[in-house]
Amino acid sequence: MLEEGLTVTIMGMGTVFFFLCVLIFAMAITYKILTVVNKFFPEVVLETASVKKISASNDEEIAVAIAATKAL
Repeated sequence: MLEEGLTVTIMGMGTVFFFLCVLIFAMAITYKILTVVNKFFPEVVLETASVKKISASNDEEIAVAIAATKAL
């Protein structure tokens, strides 16, 4: 019975190892294919609008928040 358990364990681990190797191989092939495809169809980079920073201080908003917390 112990031999059967070890056999099943080794077969299961071998199966998982095999599929992990296939997965690594498939990912490597996909990477190579996509680098070739990317040369012909490059990714479009969209420029985003820059956010303006408000130069004026927001002391009034801070004062309102402090007053609201002190009121509680």
